[in-house]
Amino acid sequence: MIATALVDSTALYAGGVDVLADNIDFNIEGLTKSFWQLTVDGLSYGAIYALVAIGYTLVYGVLRLINFAHSEIFMLGLFGQYVALMLLGFAPSGNVYNEGVAMTVVYLGLAMLFGMAVSGGAAVGLERVAYRPLRKRGAKPLVFLITAIGMSFVLQEFVHYVLPRIWPGLGGTNAQQPIKLVQPVEVFTVFGATVTNVTIVIIVAALLLTAATDMLINRSKFGRGIRAVAQDPDTATLMGVSRERVIMLTFLIGGLLAGAAALLYALKIPSGIIYNGGFILGIKAFCAAVLGGIGNLRGALIGGLLLGVMENYGQVVFGTEWRDVVAFVLLIAVLMFRPTGILGESLGKVRV
Repeated sequence: MIATALVDSTALYAGGVDVLADNIDFNIEGLTKSFWQLTVDGLSYGAIYALVAIGYTLVYGVLRLINFAHSEIFMLGLFGQYVALMLLGFAPSGNVYNEGVAMTVVYLGLAMLFGMAVSGGAAVGLERVAYRPLRKRGAKPLVFLITAIGMSFVLQEFVHYVLPRIWPGLGGTNAQQPIKLVQPVEVFTVFGATVTNVTIVIIVAALLLTAATDMLINRSKFGRGIRAVAQDPDTATLMGVSRERVIMLTFLIGGLLAGAAALLYALKIPSGIIYNGGFILGIKAFCAAVLGGIGNLRGALIGGLLLGVMENYGQVVFGTEWRDVVAFVLLIAVLMFRPTGILGESLGKVRV
């Protein structure tokens, strides 16, 4: 009986390996042929991850809190920019706006600002309603973590059930039909890879916003306050730094960047405006923050770009259904050799 069981187990294991091998493409040739195109597209995805990852990094650096509700702050930004375009007179008709570059830029800018305002306001509200009362009561870190997860579901269900009753046709179960302002058009090529206008907008905007945030943290009086609170909140308070004000503005900055990322995401993937549309992207952005070094702004940028490129490679080599798996395997592989992430500096120790 033991021998029979061993044979059956071996056969079952072999069958599982065969099934796994059948589901994985191992398309090395596809990676070789499309390497540069995959790299360009991966950088655009990674730039979006990076902007959202900065929100995780800032909050963790100051509070040592993993704000899992940040993915829903991004989701609210998606709806914010969508509502802004509707208020400007656009309808989700499927047609691309084509009335000139100047007006397109104006409308994109207005939509981004509105999305940033919604995300920023939601982030500040989240801190004030959910986290500040816990701090005043001296709650344990685990309580903050559970609260963050709970608020993530609360925000999702608000958009899922409450928002459609406030604004019929918005939110609910079905994804919103996209409002297209920009048609991807080839601008130039790099080693045979097509670089479109959308790719340029996403990467340039993400780099500029990240650089501006980095300068704010490292070269401004407010930034010194953030670093001081991140390094030693008690001493910072004794030196006249308002800890509550720093925390509030930290959430605000993270929310603003998430709102900006929402518009860029809508340009790249204009079909994910749904109540749970931020969940997977938020998890990946958190992975990007950990990958680069949680609490490090530049690490969040590097981690986001690297994650976007590597998961793009992975979906060609292993198959599209393995895209998300590749992202998490990469994180585990890097942390095995570099537990603190690629850069491995905390916000309180960052210096220029």
